Amino acid sequence: MKSYSESYKEAGVDITAGYKAVNLMKEHVARTMTQGVLSGIGGFGGLFQLDLGEIRHPVLVSGTDGVGTKLKLAFLLDKHDTVGIDCVAMCVNDVICCGAKPLFFLDYVAVGKNVPERVAAIVSGVAEGCVQSGSALIGGETAEMPGFYPPDEYDLAGFSVGVVDKEKIIDHSAVRSGDAILALPSSGVHSNGFSLVRKVFDVEHSDLTLYSDELGATLGETLLTPTRIYVKPMLALMEQVEVKSISHITGGGFYENIPRSLPEGCTAHIDRTTLKTPPIFDLIRRKGNIPERDMFNTFNMGVGMSVVVAPDKADEAVRILRAQGVDAYIMGQIVPGEGGVEV
Repeated sequence: MKSYSESYKEAGVDITAGYKAVNLMKEHVARTMTQGVLSGIGGFGGLFQLDLGEIRHPVLVSGTDGVGTKLKLAFLLDKHDTVGIDCVAMCVNDVICCGAKPLFFLDYVAVGKNVPERVAAIVSGVAEGCVQSGSALIGGETAEMPGFYPPDEYDLAGFSVGVVDKEKIIDHSAVRSGDAILALPSSGVHSNGFSLVRKVFDVEHSDLTLYSDELGATLGETLLTPTRIYVKPMLALMEQVEVKSISHITGGGFYENIPRSLPEGCTAHIDRTTLKTPPIFDLIRRKGNIPERDMFNTFNMGVGMSVVVAPDKADEAVRILRAQGVDAYIMGQIVPGEGGVEV
């Protein structure tokens, strides 16, 4: 006998819609399968077999995050196939900061009403993020919660697990004055600062589909651009150059995130003139009359990740990253100081 409950459906939860959503997402999940996966979706747990290779002292590294209020843009534009990339990116970009290779990912989707096609679209984005980061999507959960979320809204979160040899963990202990700071460009606003973005543009009462010459796209398209995933370029870089520290620039911008990758006695001096800041940030600043300090303390300002290497390795590191499709450049250096960032 098939699983079905008329009483539960009358309460707002359609379990048959959940089964349909699982069937629709299977093709997307299949794209992410890697050698270590031992289970398919639908079980009570995702199974993954570690292939340690030459790793002598394996350390598991985990990261968890969501998409935040950027989801409001997805609701307004009725476009749900990119926010999953953001969800994966926010987790795997954190994991790579320790030098760990992401292995697998699990997601959690909470919906007001389970529309199978919409859930499948969300998961298609998660799967794409997993493909971009070399992660396997080995499980997840879709929870239908009527009365808790509006019918047309949802929340999305997830977590990543990676592995690194203990001897190769990247911390900030090797950072020295004179080291070079590289910038890895962002794809835009990424997934942080959207409470301020939504206030500045009053997105709930604006036409997000109007084309902007300044942006070269509509405002909605620009803001919904998914977060760039840096995993594969960084893995390639770490194979060839000693990376001393990495900072994923998310909420809190330069002033909160870059100091997290520095030891005591070191300050990051950023040459403001080198930064390649996309037009969306200047538009946000002008429209919201936001001081520059607040911009750098809220947004990534065009730099999604910073990397510290020895000064004599900077040019080589830039070359490697550019060969991987990331238009990296030198944006500053480490100087003596009490910590923090000078922009």
